[in-house]
Amino acid sequence: MTFPIPNFSRKGVTRAGQILIDEKSTEVQIQDALALINHWRACHAYPINTFQATLRARLKKICNDALVAQRLKRVPSIEKKLVKNPGMQLARMQDIGGLRTVVDTPVQVRKLQALYTNGNLTHELISIDDYIARPKASGYRSLHLIYRYKNPSAESFNGLTLELQIRTRLQHAWATAVETIGSFLNHALKASEGPEEWLEFFKIAGAAFAIIERCPVAEEFAHQSAEEIWKECIAQADRLDVRNKLDAFAVAANSITSDRAGGSYHLIILDAKERTVAVASFGKRRLDEANAAYAAAELRAQQADDQQVVLVATDSIESLRRAYPNYFLDTKQFLNAIRRIERLIKISAAKQKIGKLR
Repeated sequence: MTFPIPNFSRKGVTRAGQILIDEKSTEVQIQDALALINHWRACHAYPINTFQATLRARLKKICNDALVAQRLKRVPSIEKKLVKNPGMQLARMQDIGGLRTVVDTPVQVRKLQALYTNGNLTHELISIDDYIARPKASGYRSLHLIYRYKNPSAESFNGLTLELQIRTRLQHAWATAVETIGSFLNHALKASEGPEEWLEFFKIAGAAFAIIERCPVAEEFAHQSAEEIWKECIAQADRLDVRNKLDAFAVAANSITSDRAGGSYHLIILDAKERTVAVASFGKRRLDEANAAYAAAELRAQQADDQQVVLVATDSIESLRRAYPNYFLDTKQFLNAIRRIERLIKISAAKQKIGKLR
């Protein structure tokens, strides 16, 4: 397999990012900038690939059925991040390359974290963002480990950064629902942008899920009891008709098309308006072709507000669906969690009733 190798200066990468968001940039300048950005992004494939091998080996000690996937950050996401963070340099953006693993429990998250922070990786751990111990105000929970690549055997890639996300299935279910609803509302709910009623719902849902996992809730809900949070979560879900909306958003299996031969790289195109998902798969030896198709699909998506495009890598289409269910509009796990909260409320009420009878 041939991986793209960085052949440009960091100043050039940063300048390309500035051109991308500068309203005065010409069409020619933007196209040249995009060519460099796409190559810069593609250069992260090798570091991600080596990190994924290590990750899978370590997961065997912790969780046999953990999900693992990797992705290269979408150009629209890069652009939004640069706009939202004035002064940020593209060459310093830490999550161009990303890996995600989904395990069963918070205990497994901590075990995997220990294997990394106490291990003997040659790569430099830049920072740890622990959104499980300290959830974001939005309700988002996950553990992020940021690394700077350092490999004596592949020095061309040294200095590139990547993000490893470790989360539980419940945390993953929450994030999936946020992105799915955001796709249909055409708002970046995960960036706390969009209708206030939906942002408030996902805040309280995040707290409700945290309690189920016996983890800290966001500071806003620290003074409330578990039962109060659960009841408010269900009340807001009812007001927004969350169950019916998410059921309606589900895409039938026959809406998904894919390369029957399968592959290691998968280009996903989600059309939220038509409720269809197309998947094109590329084998390990077709990485250059996959990156070219990714760049072309993103250009087409710019003309269609309802389309989202992403290139990810997993070992199979099925694991792809499980690791990135938001691109298949799959929110079953989130709805199951809502039903679980309803059951917990009923159990709590029954216990209180029995207590009073005594």
